[in-house]
Amino acid sequence: MGHVISELTGKTGHHLEKLNNTGPLLHREVIRPFKALQSMAQENGFELSIASAYRSFDTQLSIWNAKARGEKKLLDKDGHPMDYNNLSKTELLFAILTWSALPGFSRHHWGTDIDIFDKNSLPSPDYQIQLIDDEVKDGGIFGPLHIWLDKKISTNTAHGFLRPYQKDSKGVMPERWHISHFPTAKRYIEKLTLQLFSDTMDAADILLKKEILEHRHIIFDRFITPTNQ
Repeated sequence: MGHVISELTGKTGHHLEKLNNTGPLLHREVIRPFKALQSMAQENGFELSIASAYRSFDTQLSIWNAKARGEKKLLDKDGHPMDYNNLSKTELLFAILTWSALPGFSRHHWGTDIDIFDKNSLPSPDYQIQLIDDEVKDGGIFGPLHIWLDKKISTNTAHGFLRPYQKDSKGVMPERWHISHFPTAKRYIEKLTLQLFSDTMDAADILLKKEILEHRHIIFDRFITPTNQ
């Protein structure tokens, strides 16, 4: 039980392996199905690549605190920049949550969840991937990959991969680029509890802690548990 919680909250990496020995870290049980999905994508003209995979608790904490200090850009639900100086602490909290998970409760801690793109569709070698809707919508540069993947997911032929943020749950915005290996991810989903969330946040050296704990029930219901899995 203890090791599963450590994996869930990003406090250990002993369940991880590098993809192809040099690539990003994934859960060891996700390596084979992801390679199978890559091979299937290649047969259809796509070079399925990873923009982001495993992130530790400390990495997610660094991202969170940087946004809470106004050091990283904040986006509204439509992807437009927000003015950090015009937000109350509570508004800032929910603005960050719209696009970034709290440390300890990012699905990227598990090694089961991956942000993907089609390397063959990059407009230039120095193109900076943004992971935004304009890239992944049907008419976007990565649109063809996701149209193909939609069909594989809908027919249960995507080797266990699904989209956890496919619909607007009034919390985390839809992320077409984010896929999850559900057979492996479900063991962590089953361990998510409000008590674990509260205890983890209380012990963390995190900015906006007071606001997080005050709104713990809303955050847990809207941003931690509601996904399409």
